[in-house]
Amino acid sequence: MAQVHFRSHDLRIEVEKGSSLLDAARRGRIRLDAPCNGAGTCGKCKVRLDDDARDAARIVASDKLSEADRRDGFVLLCTTLVEGDLALDMPVGAEHGLKILEHGQQIDLPLAPWIGKRHRPELNATEVLSGADVIAQEPGDTTPYSYGLAIDIGSTTIVASLIDLGTGSRVGSASALNPQAHHAQDVLSRIKLGSTPEGLALLAGEVIGEINRLIGELVAEARIPRRRIYEAVIAGNTCMLHLAAKVDPEPLGRYPYTPTLTGDRHLSSRALGLAISKSGLVYVPPIVSGFVGADITAGMLSASLAEAKGVTLFVDIGTNGEMVLARDGHLQATSTAAGPAFEGMNIACGMRAAQGAIERVSLEGGDVSVQTIGDAPAVGLCGSGLLDAIAELAVHGVIESSGRFTKNRGALPPGLQARFGERDGKPVFHLTETVFLSQGDIRQVQLAKGAVRAGIDVLLRRNGLIAAQVDRALIAGSFGYHLTVRSLLDIGLFPPEFDGKAEYVGNTSQTGAEALLTHAPSRESLARLVRAVEAVELANDDAFTKVFVAAMAFPRPNRPELEAVA
Repeated sequence: MAQVHFRSHDLRIEVEKGSSLLDAARRGRIRLDAPCNGAGTCGKCKVRLDDDARDAARIVASDKLSEADRRDGFVLLCTTLVEGDLALDMPVGAEHGLKILEHGQQIDLPLAPWIGKRHRPELNATEVLSGADVIAQEPGDTTPYSYGLAIDIGSTTIVASLIDLGTGSRVGSASALNPQAHHAQDVLSRIKLGSTPEGLALLAGEVIGEINRLIGELVAEARIPRRRIYEAVIAGNTCMLHLAAKVDPEPLGRYPYTPTLTGDRHLSSRALGLAISKSGLVYVPPIVSGFVGADITAGMLSASLAEAKGVTLFVDIGTNGEMVLARDGHLQATSTAAGPAFEGMNIACGMRAAQGAIERVSLEGGDVSVQTIGDAPAVGLCGSGLLDAIAELAVHGVIESSGRFTKNRGALPPGLQARFGERDGKPVFHLTETVFLSQGDIRQVQLAKGAVRAGIDVLLRRNGLIAAQVDRALIAGSFGYHLTVRSLLDIGLFPPEFDGKAEYVGNTSQTGAEALLTHAPSRESLARLVRAVEAVELANDDAFTKVFVAAMAFPRPNRPELEAVA
């Protein structure tokens, strides 16, 4: 055995010799980005080792490290094997100041929770009710103490809020990264891993364990015992729900992508391992299809899509670009595989929205200006900064509509010309001295935004609509909340006709889960609505491929003050 000392975390982990540093970090539950799951192909787990640490390790060469990286002592955690005791520091800022959106647009509903209490003075006891059924009996009068949880399980993040079921008020909320990403970055890879008994147990244990940790934070802050939490409503995409409920996700990975767990049902909290009342229940909202899950149906409720007049487009921009087109009460839903680029993954300098991440980029006065989270020194680029950067470079002529860096660099202002450089023989554009964009990064964004835009265009086309006929575009989700509409228009993810029509609704998956928790009649009405939703499978649409290819191009600037530049 050998000991790895993570000095930056004051943490010592024992591992077998021959284990990777990435394995040691994961055993210590250190959060870090490793989209390739240790395959050595993403280059995200880069750290610097001093000479003593290098002497106690076997370093496997990787083409994801530049010559300059190697000279400066950098290695990849996943390709560095522990041969003896060693110490190292993890990159600063990766876990600090993380931005996770916990709230969104709410719907105003009367208080009518599924869980109730009835005091029986003759028995000196209180009955806990699930609807009309008694599920538990407690000594004394405990009617003032009744709580529930609303939980949003995203591919990247988890949000939990503690709700007083007697008043409907939010007592507290907490959030964290989804630890499943340590083992599989996106939905498809989690389906593959979760399709084995061992993988399913691992992924279920990770997410339930993290939820229980958040519950511990919430009850400690509220000073209530866990046993007073009687119900949880869990929203999330279809795969996340299968994994949390320990249901084999394998059918989601093959045509016709039929889910086993369809929602609108209660599960036992004890069976899931959720640390609440022993008689507690977990309500799973109804889902539309294998790739349009309860996060979207909860959002339908929160955004009142069934009651919306005219044409409303609801878009959750993230790893999966899920969207709903509502036309006077008729709803169509679909999903596109946007990939992890919007989360800063598969991007050379990409990172989570944490301290030091560039979140805003503008080109002013012929040069680049950046804003970082926490106003800290720039250490990487999160999703909102990535889209800002590419949008600004596109409208100022640094990037052509094809997505290639311009060949006519001499026409650019001197400040922008000076920011071009090379990395391993390929052109890059520096936003700061250490943070840059590569041609590959731009292509990743093109693929992601092209997938979402193609989904929008196909939905409109199937309904005989053009973009100008959309009355409002609702941007949902934690990632979407941090984007600027200007960037979405400038990269072409939204058509120009959406200018002035787009609005942010936030984490409607979370607020929809809260509504389902505090107003039980909404469950039946939502289930009825979901049964009427038309699920659109884009792969079966003959026009999708052609529309997708066209959607990858960046539009010419539609801002008059910039037309002369492009």
